Amino acid sequence: MAEGFMVRDRDAAAEQLAEFLARNPKTLVLTGAGLSTASGIPDYRDRAGVRRGRLPIQGPEFRRSELVRRRYWARSMIGWPVLAKAAPNAGHEALAALENAGRLGSLLTQNVDGLHQRAGSHAVLELHGNIHSVLCLDCGARMPRAFVQQQLVDANPHLAGALATPLPDGDAQLEPDALEDFRLPWCPHCNGTLMPDVVFFGDNVPPPRTACALAQMEAADALLVVGSSLMVYSGFRFCRLAAEGAKPIAAVNLGRTRADHLIGLKLEASAETLLPRVARLLGADNPPLPISDIKEKGEL
Repeated sequence: MAEGFMVRDRDAAAEQLAEFLARNPKTLVLTGAGLSTASGIPDYRDRAGVRRGRLPIQGPEFRRSELVRRRYWARSMIGWPVLAKAAPNAGHEALAALENAGRLGSLLTQNVDGLHQRAGSHAVLELHGNIHSVLCLDCGARMPRAFVQQQLVDANPHLAGALATPLPDGDAQLEPDALEDFRLPWCPHCNGTLMPDVVFFGDNVPPPRTACALAQMEAADALLVVGSSLMVYSGFRFCRLAAEGAKPIAAVNLGRTRADHLIGLKLEASAETLLPRVARLLGADNPPLPISDIKEKGEL
C-alpha cells in the first residue's frame, strides 16, 4: 500500500473520516493511550514516538523478584487512583455512539483503563487486559483492583497520603526509599502472590485473545487507528495485516506512527475533538444512512 496523505484541517479531517467509515461499515478500530490522555491518564510516548522516562517493569521480573513486586505495588498504590477516577472523554463517547449506530465493526484497544466500556462500547476486546482486575498467580482467583487498593492502604498507612507524579497505566513516580517498610497485598483465598490482570512488558498476549483479535481483523473491511503510535508490535501487526489484505487504513493521531508508510489517511488531530464531529456527520444518534444519502443532504 502506498503512503497516504495527511489532513490537519479539522473540518476536512472530519469529512474525510466520515466518508471512510461510511464506505467501510465493518471497520476495526484499534485504540491506544493517546485516546485517554484527555481523561487525565498520561501516555508513554511523545509526538515523535519516543518513550518518556524509565522502562516499565517487565513481567518476568515481577514474577521472579519480591523487591520488584514491592516497587510495582507501592507505585501502583499511589498511581492507581488516577485511573480509578478517570472518566471517558468525548472520543470514547463518540466511538460508542458510532458503534451503537452501526457505523463501526469491532473495537480493539491497547489500553487497560476500561474507559471504552464505561462510555457504552460493547464490542471491545482489551488486547492487554484490564488494570481494574487482579489475578492470584498461585490459585488463579480474580478480584477487583479496588479491593486490593484497600488492602494496600490498610497495610501501608504511611503511604496513604503520599503525592507522586502520575505515570501511565496507574503507575506513579515514587522514590525507592519509600519501599523499605512496604507490605505487599495478598490473595484472600490462599495468601498467594497478586499481579494485575494485564499483559506486562516482556510478556505475550494470551493466545486465545490474539486469535480473537486476528479473527476480527480478518472480518473487517478496514482499519482505523486512534491515539496510538503503534511502536509496540502487538498493535503494529494489525496495520501490517490490513495492508497485506489490501484493506484501507486510517489513523487519528497527534504525531508519527510506526505504520505511517502503510496508512492511507492520516488525520493529525485529537480524538476527543475530531471523533464527535465525525459521529454527528454520520448521524450516530439516528439510524445509519448510506453515504449517498448523507452526501445528498449536504452533510459531507
